[in-house]
Amino acid sequence: MSHLLELHGVAKGFGQVAALASADLVLDAGTIHALVGENGAGKSTLVKVIGGVYSRDAGEFLLDGESVDFRSTADAKHHGIAVIYQEPTLFPDLTVAENIFVGRQPYTRFGTIDRASMRRSARELTAQLGVPIDPDREARGLSIADQQIVEIAKAISLNARVLIMDEPTAALSGVEVDRLMGVARQLRDEGKGVIFISHRFDEVFALCDTITVMRDGRYIATNPIADVTVDEIIRQMVGRSVENLFPKEEAEIGHVVLDVEHLSRAGVFEDVSFQVRSGEIVCLAGLVGAGRSEIARAVFGVDRYDSGTVKIDGTVVPRHRPAAAMALGMGFVPEDRRKQGLAMTAGVATNITLAIRNQVAKAGFITSKLEQAPAAEWARRLHVKTRALDTHAFMLSGGNQQKVVLAKWLATNPKLLIVDEPTRGIDVGTKAEVHRLISELAGTGVAVLMISSELPEVLGMADRVLTVREGRLTANIARVDASAERVMFAATHAPDSAVET
Repeated sequence: MSHLLELHGVAKGFGQVAALASADLVLDAGTIHALVGENGAGKSTLVKVIGGVYSRDAGEFLLDGESVDFRSTADAKHHGIAVIYQEPTLFPDLTVAENIFVGRQPYTRFGTIDRASMRRSARELTAQLGVPIDPDREARGLSIADQQIVEIAKAISLNARVLIMDEPTAALSGVEVDRLMGVARQLRDEGKGVIFISHRFDEVFALCDTITVMRDGRYIATNPIADVTVDEIIRQMVGRSVENLFPKEEAEIGHVVLDVEHLSRAGVFEDVSFQVRSGEIVCLAGLVGAGRSEIARAVFGVDRYDSGTVKIDGTVVPRHRPAAAMALGMGFVPEDRRKQGLAMTAGVATNITLAIRNQVAKAGFITSKLEQAPAAEWARRLHVKTRALDTHAFMLSGGNQQKVVLAKWLATNPKLLIVDEPTRGIDVGTKAEVHRLISELAGTGVAVLMISSELPEVLGMADRVLTVREGRLTANIARVDASAERVMFAATHAPDSAVET
């Protein structure tokens, strides 16, 4: 009996760069197959070969035992291949029904679009997935989770037999993740083959039947999920053991650097007060939507606030003025590095020196040569993997993009660094490097305010954990007292009394 999908020795290059050297993947119907590897391992390129975005340069590609070579995404869809990306690509101004049937709408016998039939089919498809969605809702108003359901409904309507989920849970809450995993299991039980790509091992081990590891564009190993451990997978991914994923160093905690007093914004957060000292890593923890990022953005001045004060070393930071915050020694690594942290079409050197343009310029002018020295130094110190400093940011892996954003702010020699979800969407090896950088930074006396949705990261890196629930601080937990149970309880329950921070 042939496998549903097979790739053997697949290679794909771009100029002198080999994105895939020799990739193998075998998918059977009625299974969920994990595909894991560090950023830059070749997973995305392999997915694009399967999905018809790229044609392979070498190797074998079989579907139901027959050799195929898709020339376009439409060709791949025609053969039953569907890719569900981390960020759905729906048309925001079209309804759910219109997005599902875009380009292939049913028609009445009078030659007009049969909207009633389209709405009925859309309603049936989302209900079949156990997530009923109003077919007349515009895509613009849907959550990321619901947009992904619409994408899956579209795939089912196309009779897709292979569904590839590429980092589908990165932007979802816990409840939304559980719902998506339920949909994936349902698709498996219906006999479809699902390829699941994720950096979250708890999800991989809870959901998948089989796991394939890639490294440096090459196939490393495939095993039943029951036969391997997380440690074994990590060793296969990075080519070494990562004994200490959270290399937290002891740092001398000194004077108050950041002092936030009674910060409020109507409907978002209320009466938030806390301090961060030099050498200290303080983590804002809580559920998605609790208001953590909004508090951090207000502190830096990106978002407004109605009342309260923010001080750096005793000096009041003017409201809603990021430039003033930067001048006083504040840096901010945002959650969305691609949209808010980087100029994606600019080079690495330009991105690293964005926040120190005045220091780099000579007589008011900046040249690529002037950018090179400081950029090269920070790229070296943060181990940014790039062919050249003029390589565009969009060509870097997610982990290297994150390092460039960190380099940009470290180049400003900050007193306080705010890092929002510093390791979201990056691989385990790079996570360890980012954690090391943050710990070393605190060791030099920098105050760090970190936001993370990953409990192991919170517990592994924070000197203190401040939990946030519905825009309010609910607990201030010292490192020695912090546990997963205590943090989660505080994140989901109102405090019995005022929180001392």
